[in-house]
Amino acid sequence: MHDIAINEKIMAKNSAFAEENRSLLAKQGIWAINLISSPGSGKTSIIEKTIESMGGEKKIAVIEGDIQADLDLKRLSRFNIPVRQINTGRSCHLDAHMVHHTLAWLLEQGNIDILIIENVGNMVCPAEYDLGENMKVSVMSVTEGDDKPLKYPAMFHASDCLLINKTDLVSYTNFDMERARQNARSINPDLNIIETSCTSGDGIDQWLEVLRSGSAHNPTTGAADAADR
Repeated sequence: MHDIAINEKIMAKNSAFAEENRSLLAKQGIWAINLISSPGSGKTSIIEKTIESMGGEKKIAVIEGDIQADLDLKRLSRFNIPVRQINTGRSCHLDAHMVHHTLAWLLEQGNIDILIIENVGNMVCPAEYDLGENMKVSVMSVTEGDDKPLKYPAMFHASDCLLINKTDLVSYTNFDMERARQNARSINPDLNIIETSCTSGDGIDQWLEVLRSGSAHNPTTGAADAADR
């Protein structure tokens, strides 16, 4: 019972910071996504492809979450966009308090349309922590296996959109795309599933439409939807 009480207190504190983050972002017209996956699924490559393909149409900022190092931040620095590193130490996920500490920096950048938060590579803990985002986006790659939704249901249940990435490699694996879709939809029937390849560019236009549609709406509406989940 003691452990349960501590966990409930931690989650309540996180929820309070998440709502404050969401409110601050909404007031500035910033639409935020929380990108979550296992290590190596291609989250950073998706961000790179997104920035390249947007071509300055939307002003994008990125928060990079890693246990240590800033290798992904250095990869994104070539785009000359606002990027901020959060190193979590031993923690396997970002939380709303960590993100809260970056918001003063973010608001100083001015006129940001989209904030992409690349969470720590982990398919368990990040699903439980609201960061104040408008949309959770999960990523799985064809090299990981089509049973991932069944093994890590919380992540897929919490997500609004799923990117099945590295589709250019599918012929080199035993990954069954239809089975992957069925497994994901068995966990979350409303999941928007997009098949992507950062190498061929397949599915990227469809992904950009998700970003355009989300950022075009009043973030306050998205915040209310997220708070209801």
